Amino acid sequence: MSGFEERYVNPFTDFGFKKIFGEEPNKDLLLDFLNELLKEQEGNIVSLTYLKNEHLGSSNIDRKAIFDLYCENERGEKFIVELQKSKQNFFKDRTLYYATFPIREQVKRADWDYELKAVYTVAILDFVFDEDKDNKGKYRYDVKLTDIETCKVFYDKLTFIYLEMPKFTKGVDELETRFEKWLYVLRNLNRLERVPEKLREKIFERLFEVAEIAKFSPKELMSYEDSLKYYRDLKNVIDTAKQEGMMKGMEEGLQQGLQQGLQQGLERGLEQGIKKGMEEGALSKAYQVIKKGYERGLSLEVLSELTGLSKDKIEQMLKEDKPVDDSI
Repeated sequence: MSGFEERYVNPFTDFGFKKIFGEEPNKDLLLDFLNELLKEQEGNIVSLTYLKNEHLGSSNIDRKAIFDLYCENERGEKFIVELQKSKQNFFKDRTLYYATFPIREQVKRADWDYELKAVYTVAILDFVFDEDKDNKGKYRYDVKLTDIETCKVFYDKLTFIYLEMPKFTKGVDELETRFEKWLYVLRNLNRLERVPEKLREKIFERLFEVAEIAKFSPKELMSYEDSLKYYRDLKNVIDTAKQEGMMKGMEEGLQQGLQQGLQQGLERGLEQGIKKGMEEGALSKAYQVIKKGYERGLSLEVLSELTGLSKDKIEQMLKEDKPVDDSI
């Protein structure tokens, strides 16, 4: 069995997420997190009961839904807590579909007046929605049925909360609220070597104790290794797809410029390709395009303008026939 470099479990693995939030002895952690997340809407949640996480549709053609976590508070309100590690087509549709199961469960036979208990879907995302990826300060979405004209909530018993974790970049000294502390822990837990002083609170000390890998049983350790391997493989597939998409963009940009047959067209095509590549942080890949552009007569000044690198750095890279450094 391979050794672990991290001291604490990765919350974005299936095992880590359920170890922290999905085990009965650790239910106080989930209770505290939901109270901080929903205190303005829910007030104080006193207790939680875990419910079965597998749900079947009402007919043979309905799909099966399996929630990461599904629980109910003392008022009968339902909470779905989902961890989503990668982008998925129609993910918002999926969360809406999942919310129909707790709604349909409330259907009562005989005399029922259609009164429903509130349903909350909480999605902790390890990715960013494409439509607002440039809005760096927006990482939390609270979605309800709202009147378009007045922007007032029309129906308050169906709530979707999405947390884009990659956008939460505050350091430990910048944390201002208990909720921000929760986000920081979820974002950075497996990177930490000890409990930061600012997190020396009973609930977080409990969390760090639960998450310490050295305290896992052999069976838990094996399960975590499997879960961690799956998570890393998934991340590797995503990163590879990004790199391939970046290279395709650079090649298409170069091809566009070559087909136009003009210096201006070549520069425009190279700019599209190089910028797309550099956005993915792959200067070593972009260098191949820089080299091709130089061989076709682009000046150092033009290449410098396109890449943001200094002329001296580009000249050195071309001289050595390799990327000198991956930083700009």
